[in-house]
Amino acid sequence: MYQMKWALLMVAAIAVVGCTKKEAPAPAAEEAAAVEKEKAPVAAVEPIVPLPSSVEVDMDKVLLGRSLYHDTMLSGDGTVACVTCHSLDHGGAEPRKTSKGIGGQMGPINSPTVLNSGYNFVQFWDGRAKDLQEQAAGPVANPIEMGADWDKVVKRLKKNKEYAATFAKLYDDGVTQANTTDAIAEYEKSLITPSRFDKFLLGDQNAISDAEKQGYATFKEVGCTACHTGINVGGTMFQKMGLVKDYFAGRGTPLTEADMGRFNVSKNPAEKHFFKVPSLRNIELTPPYLHDGSQSTLESTVKIMGTYQLGRDLTDAQVNGIVSFLKSLTGELPAHARPGS
Repeated sequence: MYQMKWALLMVAAIAVVGCTKKEAPAPAAEEAAAVEKEKAPVAAVEPIVPLPSSVEVDMDKVLLGRSLYHDTMLSGDGTVACVTCHSLDHGGAEPRKTSKGIGGQMGPINSPTVLNSGYNFVQFWDGRAKDLQEQAAGPVANPIEMGADWDKVVKRLKKNKEYAATFAKLYDDGVTQANTTDAIAEYEKSLITPSRFDKFLLGDQNAISDAEKQGYATFKEVGCTACHTGINVGGTMFQKMGLVKDYFAGRGTPLTEADMGRFNVSKNPAEKHFFKVPSLRNIELTPPYLHDGSQSTLESTVKIMGTYQLGRDLTDAQVNGIVSFLKSLTGELPAHARPGS
């Protein structure tokens, strides 16, 4: 009995010592690290998520993709490149109502920005491509866009000694359609543009002006964040153009096939006029606006969105405030974005 009591006392003593050790103050280095962790920027709980300062990519593939993105060799007559409709000087979009393709042909729809497009849940207005690589393949073979044949494009690239050597270094099977679109997609994935507004979300209250803060408050109050949300301030869902009022009747021009939106892919009548909600990042740089390129200013676009999507007659003060906020979403291109950089 005596031995049992002694053993129990020893166990209790060890337990007390163990607890005492766990509660002992942390070493100075650990304490300092804990303080620094508390100081680290933390994203605000908001409907918009900040972009990262960088993204993990294979830079060798990015540089190959950059060359291909700017190369007219991918088009049927050597006159059109990806950058033709997705200009880095125009926020990754185009300064035209609709795209201009091979032979001067005009396409049916306005090209959306390629910047930050890796964060879209699908690609194209109608969502017909599941990712950036699938999207990169489409325009090359489209007869009114780049008007090329992929087999011929691959043969041309193979004949180019520089391309052939680079592909051989990066891909076991060298130049193929899949590897070409993979490299372009890797380049496009790298085109992220953190903005002043991202700094604000991470805790820097001085990153945007009071007018921009009020504009953001209005943006939320009137309901814009029902669709324009997430890391790309859009690009997370399909939504009907003319949700609460018939936009196409109000537009006053005949319907086009492109106006059918998601229906062209799904053939579901319930998805007529549904489009992928566009990103609002860098929107200041990408007029004209909407899928049909019908609006030349942000002010008129915000007004139309209020009428047809929200059922609101936004005041001039509300419109100007929202536009002020939208301009805070303009970011910086990464240093490697342009050829020669």
